[in-house]
Amino acid sequence: MYSFMGGGLFCAIVGNILLVVSTATDYWMQYRLSGNYAHQGLWRYCMSNKCYMQTDSIAYWNATRAFMILSGMSCFAGIIAGIMSFSHFSSFERFNRSFAAGIMFFVSTFFVLLAMAIYTGVTINFLGKRFGDWRFSWSYILGWVAMLMTFFQNIHVLGDRFGPLL
Repeated sequence: MYSFMGGGLFCAIVGNILLVVSTATDYWMQYRLSGNYAHQGLWRYCMSNKCYMQTDSIAYWNATRAFMILSGMSCFAGIIAGIMSFSHFSSFERFNRSFAAGIMFFVSTFFVLLAMAIYTGVTINFLGKRFGDWRFSWSYILGWVAMLMTFFQNIHVLGDRFGPLL
């Protein structure tokens, strides 16, 4: 029973690390601007080896930032609930901690999926047409890998909860 939860916690920890790295780094998109290569993340953009803060309050950046942060926070809460599911406190007998962890992991998966879908849609439809030579970069790819990890942690936790039914 606990082997599924252990696998889910491993995926959750890796997924949470990937969420934090993806959110904090500046390589979501790379493009060529005025003959120079530039790259941007959710917080900064860099051109000619100088980085500048994203001071524009653009809705899709704010939405992507918010959903990535909420995803990381719910993933962390799920990790705490998952770790607590291994302990046997008498005051928590009626509270199913593995089910709570599964709910938090599901919420984390939903939030990161929303963030990545918003960023992808706006980038392809708006920024992709503005910049001729552009591509998604490794921070963006880490966001999708984090989404997969948060999805797989759901499978492990649900396997722990509903194993005989699956």
